[in-house]
Amino acid sequence: MFLRWLQGVCAAVLISVALLSHSQLVSAQQNDAFFVQIEAQPNLRTATDRARIFASRLPDVNGFALGAGWYGIALGPYTRDEAERVLRSYRNAREIARDSYLVEASRLQQQFWPVGASVLNDLAAATQSTQATQVAEETPQVEAELIVPDETPAEARRSEAQLTRDEKKALQVALQWAGFYRGAIDGAYGRGTRGSMAAWQGANGFDETGVLTTAQRAALLGQYNAVLEDLDLAMVQDARAGVAVMMPTARVAFEKYDYPFAHYAGPDGSKVLLISQEGNQNTLFGLYDIMQTLDIVPLDGPRERRDSSFRLKGENGQIVSETIARLVDGQVKGFTLVWPAGDEDARTRLLAEMEKSFETSSAVLAPSDADASGQAIDLVSGLTIRKPRLSRSGFFVDGRGVVVTTTDAIGSCSRITLDEDTPASVIASDNARGIAVLRPAEPLAPRAVASFSAGVPRLGSDVAVAGFSYEGVLGAPSMTFGNLSDLKDLTGNTERKRLAMVTLPGDAGGPVLDAGGGVLGMLLPSTALGRSLPEDVQFAANGAAIDAVLQGAGVALASADSSVPINTVDLGTRARDMTVLVSCWD
Repeated sequence: MFLRWLQGVCAAVLISVALLSHSQLVSAQQNDAFFVQIEAQPNLRTATDRARIFASRLPDVNGFALGAGWYGIALGPYTRDEAERVLRSYRNAREIARDSYLVEASRLQQQFWPVGASVLNDLAAATQSTQATQVAEETPQVEAELIVPDETPAEARRSEAQLTRDEKKALQVALQWAGFYRGAIDGAYGRGTRGSMAAWQGANGFDETGVLTTAQRAALLGQYNAVLEDLDLAMVQDARAGVAVMMPTARVAFEKYDYPFAHYAGPDGSKVLLISQEGNQNTLFGLYDIMQTLDIVPLDGPRERRDSSFRLKGENGQIVSETIARLVDGQVKGFTLVWPAGDEDARTRLLAEMEKSFETSSAVLAPSDADASGQAIDLVSGLTIRKPRLSRSGFFVDGRGVVVTTTDAIGSCSRITLDEDTPASVIASDNARGIAVLRPAEPLAPRAVASFSAGVPRLGSDVAVAGFSYEGVLGAPSMTFGNLSDLKDLTGNTERKRLAMVTLPGDAGGPVLDAGGGVLGMLLPSTALGRSLPEDVQFAANGAAIDAVLQGAGVALASADSSVPINTVDLGTRARDMTVLVSCWD
């Protein structure tokens, strides 16, 4: 701390001895004036805040528009020699960044800090005052013309009156995008527009007059357009797909055709899909359903389907996706924009430009426009189908679709589904027993409901487990057969039975049945005892444990006599009809 203080004192002393007074500098010609640019920010609000911070500890802090939506913070004005000395001294004292540099006054635009200051105008005026004693060729006319003076409210109103209706609408759009205007985009400047202009002025360090000056209008539009500057927007004509649209060519490039999409992709995950196919309303509605199964359309977001169009938006922590499609003259055309999350300003602006520019022709992709090399069971037209984080088994325990499953199936899920279609919620959970109870969002009518065995099973008797061994890949539950080894687990817990069978993770949560079709319990994950055991050693929560959890959820357990064996076909049918796939989604 002492060393930093000493460096600062030395720098201050050096500068105070070496610098010319402000009056001396103002008397210099403008093309002799230099500033030390110490920072640049992409929006006026942040730049104003940073200028205020620098001004609290450094002298001669000014803020200027740099063009293209950027705003610079600079120290000055100085002669070139003094500017170099300031730059060197403050760098050595670590008061400014190492990449700070000198900039000529003529390269700076409208001043925004300090509020009301006009250093550039002062320099220009000083230049003009020397014209009487200097020859004409020494007068820097070009630099004086680069300065855009601020306007009085009356001057601002006169310049505003010269705007076209479209130019006025463009300012309303920019104010709306910046979050200050919520009215209609009509080019009529009433109380709402004036209020939003004043709010924008206040947020950006200007006097809140409610009338934007020429420079302020330029700054607002500069902010609005700055987010698009590095995207290299260009009209892309895809003749094969019959679609033309503005596309961020700096972020995506053509990748392939895979009916009904033309793929344009980038290394950062950005993606544009052009939709092109012949069809009717059924085709449109089918595409609407298919799109929602894809990874590029996350679950969260609004969906809207009309008779001849649809719009889908999905977002998660990684991406934001928006799809727009319409049916016109027997063709379904549209596009999907997939953009990295956290860049909403650029995404919304880009989406608006794409919608505004979207054009179609009679050409259309055909089913033969497919990429056969990329075929896979979990792909649709080259796009990955959304998959759950994990899936386990469960079984129905009442006629309205209440399901018993393992707690492993519900941990930290943003969404739980039954058979991947029906949303469900947890109504009871017992981590110690490893049992969870789910209720579907809408009542279901299961083909079969579990009836728990009323008798005590015989050790060594045959048992079977119904479960989605491969987590839904096969589309139906499988049967796994084994034997009942003990009525308790290895620790003596009588709420668990020990089984002799080999199962897979997806089977956990499935019903364990005796030879008569009665349910003996629920299969627990193979890690139920928290240690590695032989692969044919499994455990099941028994009926008493399940009943205790169901009572807490207000559900009654059904029981029946299952002492008489039934044939294997009937046993398999009963087991499969009561078993359901339980999926956990991120």
